Amino acid sequence: MASNEASEREERLKSALWYQIGQFVDEEAAEKQFNATPQFIGALTELVYTQIANSARDLEVFSKHAGRKVINADDVMLLTRRNEALESILKQELDQMRAAEGQGESGQAQGQAKKRGRPAGRGKGKGKAKQ
Repeated sequence: MASNEASEREERLKSALWYQIGQFVDEEAAEKQFNATPQFIGALTELVYTQIANSARDLEVFSKHAGRKVINADDVMLLTRRNEALESILKQELDQMRAAEGQGESGQAQGQAKKRGRPAGRGKGKGKAKQ
């Protein structure tokens, strides 16, 4: 049942993506005076959907590799490393956002040092006897 629900959700997402891409292509076609077939729009939709799915998987892997459960801006910047133009645009936007929030380049609030090492806790370390 969960698989059926997931496939229905995926189909709804693809339908919404197809609609939006169709709208965009129609606008561009009217402006630049060319025709786009429904097969072209369908193929473009599949291409975009596959790229989105691959990017999502990559972002999840980057986050897990860093030991986090949440994707953050560092993961997105890592994803853009092979597209210099996109990386530059996103870096500028990220710097502006961080400046507006009062953070420096490293993403830490100014005046705060980045914490390093393991968090303090009551783990089973050497020399700790079980009680």
